[in-house]
Amino acid sequence: MKKSSQAYIYAALSVILWGTIPTSFKIALSELSIVTMLGIATLVSMLVLFNILAATGKIKFLGKMTRNEILWSALLGLINPVLYYLMLLTAYSRLPGQVAQPVNMIWPVILVFLSMPILHQRIPARSFAALLISLAGVYIIASQGAPLSPGRSDALGVTLALISGVLWALYFVLNVRDSRDEAVKLFTNFAFGSAYMIIAMVLNGSFHEAISFSGAAASVYIGIFEMGITFWLWLRALQLATTSDKISNLIFFAPFISLILLHFIIGEPVYYTTPVGLMIIIGSVLFQNRGRKAEH
Repeated sequence: MKKSSQAYIYAALSVILWGTIPTSFKIALSELSIVTMLGIATLVSMLVLFNILAATGKIKFLGKMTRNEILWSALLGLINPVLYYLMLLTAYSRLPGQVAQPVNMIWPVILVFLSMPILHQRIPARSFAALLISLAGVYIIASQGAPLSPGRSDALGVTLALISGVLWALYFVLNVRDSRDEAVKLFTNFAFGSAYMIIAMVLNGSFHEAISFSGAAASVYIGIFEMGITFWLWLRALQLATTSDKISNLIFFAPFISLILLHFIIGEPVYYTTPVGLMIIIGSVLFQNRGRKAEH
């Protein structure tokens, strides 16, 4: 099988799996506290990533890390999974899944703005237009079917979903500066994240919390398919692709899969403003990326 075909298979699996995650978030959050759910998911993810390292023969690279690389992982592990998912899951606890996920997808636009101070890249003028367009999409999504009557969505929830998008973009930019193998980086980041979450669980009293089977199962599923193996599948797709642009654009199918699952499994009504706003956000990202390719 050609590498390009393998890339699309890996990418398609990633998109399908990520499309199931908002429903899993909602199930887990209905049964467990945010800290407990995230703690379980992070620990499971760390174990999955360790097994990936073992299967690919990369465990040996862990012993070759420098002190600075370890400290860098300590910082990145604090951003993702800890701060990023705490913000995102709090947003999910306050908003319908069909609102929280699309609002979070503003991160590719934010990414360009963070690249200037961190990666010393110039911000093209069209990025400012893309940001305004994407914020218009956020407003439409947050209106929950009533764009002329603002304020239907929880303002704090929408703000936290936006902040989580900023944190993801920050994590992505900082990760670019780390030249280590992707699987090694992911594992060490999540190892530190797991340590942070164990501390948070102790302080939160999570070890005394009653854990239901459905809540635990959903959290384990999230650890495997949101944070663990799916990250590796996606990175593998990008590595095998002849060009990453077409592969990267496939990620925008995930929210539409999520809408269907949230409706039929969780019972969320699908507001007409959700796909409309989502298309506006996706359009702003494609508009921005098209301009960047033209400049190159």
